Amino acid sequence: MTPPRLGVALGAAAAGGILGSLARAGLTSWLPVSDAFPWTVFWINVVGSAVLASVPALAAVRRTPWLGVFLGTGVLGGFTTMSTASEQSVALFEHHHVLTGVFYCAGTLAAAVAAVAAVGRWIPAPDRVAAEAAGVDE
Repeated sequence: MTPPRLGVALGAAAAGGILGSLARAGLTSWLPVSDAFPWTVFWINVVGSAVLASVPALAAVRRTPWLGVFLGTGVLGGFTTMSTASEQSVALFEHHHVLTGVFYCAGTLAAAVAAVAAVGRWIPAPDRVAAEAAGVDE
């Protein structure tokens, strides 16, 4: 697949980033992050990782070069939030919730990797092969 032109890719990433950031902001407003375990951001990052793993398998992404940039870099890049996860980890450690902080850091990583692995198993082999051949998984 031919990559999108730079201007198209930048526009797609920016537009998607706006949508993803608004979705994250809406979720964190609806389900505020508590002083205990930051479940909202935890699930945002885990679900975002799983959805990102499925993007290359979408036939529309393989046909439309800018769509993967819009969905992956843009929407899901704006939706997931490692900076907030990092800030919340530091806050847990600073407030002497060391065990919770360790579980939050390790749990986010483990759950995100498990979600990506599960998605990889659910994607049919022909779709995986087509995504690799099209170069959308790079």
